[in-house]
Amino acid sequence: MTTLDADWLLGEGDARRSARLTLRDGRIAAIADAGDGSGALVLPALANAHDHARVTRASQAGGVGAPLEAWLPYLALTPAVDPWLAAAVAFGRSARGGAGAVMAHYTRVQGLTDYPTEARAVARAARDVGLRVGFAVNLRDANPLVYAREAEMLARLSPAAAEVARRRFMRPAMPAPEQVAMVEAVAAEIEGDLVTVQFGPAGPQWCSDALLALIAERSAATGRRVHMHLLESGAQRRWADMAHPDGLLKRLDRLGLLSERLSVAHGVWLRPDEIDLLAARGVTVVTNASSNLGLASGVAPVGEMVSRGVRVALGLDGMALDEDEDALREMRLDWLLHRGWGYRPAITPDRLLTMATANGRFAITGDAAAGMAPGAPADLLTLDWRALSSELIEDVPPLDVLLARATAAHVRSVHVAGRAVVAGGRVTGVDLPALEAELLTALRAGRDQTADLRAVMPQLRTAFADHLEPTCC
Repeated sequence: MTTLDADWLLGEGDARRSARLTLRDGRIAAIADAGDGSGALVLPALANAHDHARVTRASQAGGVGAPLEAWLPYLALTPAVDPWLAAAVAFGRSARGGAGAVMAHYTRVQGLTDYPTEARAVARAARDVGLRVGFAVNLRDANPLVYAREAEMLARLSPAAAEVARRRFMRPAMPAPEQVAMVEAVAAEIEGDLVTVQFGPAGPQWCSDALLALIAERSAATGRRVHMHLLESGAQRRWADMAHPDGLLKRLDRLGLLSERLSVAHGVWLRPDEIDLLAARGVTVVTNASSNLGLASGVAPVGEMVSRGVRVALGLDGMALDEDEDALREMRLDWLLHRGWGYRPAITPDRLLTMATANGRFAITGDAAAGMAPGAPADLLTLDWRALSSELIEDVPPLDVLLARATAAHVRSVHVAGRAVVAGGRVTGVDLPALEAELLTALRAGRDQTADLRAVMPQLRTAFADHLEPTCC
């Protein structure tokens, strides 16, 4: 049994002064009145509903400022390292930033072993850190380099650069039935005890109809959730309109993919009729404000999504504003970008809190039961209220203070299923500073693994711009 005292207890639509929480068997057992003096603000742990357990930040390997399609090849510059180490660092940073649950759309495979073995290492890292993790197995079988006219794209490169691009990015895909079967094999290996497994189609531009239809069929048969990218960039919007003039979302609906089991990341270029269809089918949209800005993708119509009834969640996508996995700062950015202008806000503070907690948890686990009531999971974030409120001169609502100034520096603790995975601002399950140092050493030592790609990256970046700009925004 654990007790937490709070000067403020913050739930959805409710703020309570001076409370004591009793945690037992992974849940909130009781909430009672308590005296002041703890100096804590307690709220549900945040949910990072779209991420990749990625090992490097944009500034480490180049590509800063590149639009999405030109930036993606920079990910391949990352050397292969121990998958447990990479995932433990990624999950540890997320916990330190205030997240209790993370969606790991596992698109960056280290490749040192077979996929199920690597997935076991990632799941072990999640459990060592102590987070709830949705592990989405990446699935793709189309358009490995660009969305259309790949021969034209290769022709823009020198013969040597084109050979590197073919070898690095254009390997034959595994047949669709084998990919889908691998998801079930991975689930049999790692699911349970905080880890759930999802189908993770990379995105409609990277998946054949056959693969998407098979994913939809298996999801309906098993209840397994699906997580994928959707209309992140202007180039993807143009591709969708060219490839599916009758409507990309209508196509996905005909394939059976749109349902409450689906969450989609980004949705920057969604149109009103598409938003209505997503709302009607119960699809969750995960917005990623920092990533969308950093990759020149745009600003998602989140206010319109909310007003039309879409369940919206928040994600960091491995691209937090200051490359620091700070989920609290990401909340503030989403608030400032999407609340609307003038006196009729599109999103209220309470709605934003729901987006950052219960909605994200639903996308990751299929369970929306995040809250501040007896019986709810003991997934809790404790902030330093004394520091947050040190300059107040009026009795300001605690959620307003949080949205104005809270950052990861204010995180005292994160509890997941009653376990303190962060205490005193430090991750408890692993020695995160030591692992970060070990990871950086390994990445620098493996730099020669990607020397061929590094040599042609300037050509690739220019070629992507020349190839995609006419069909971009």
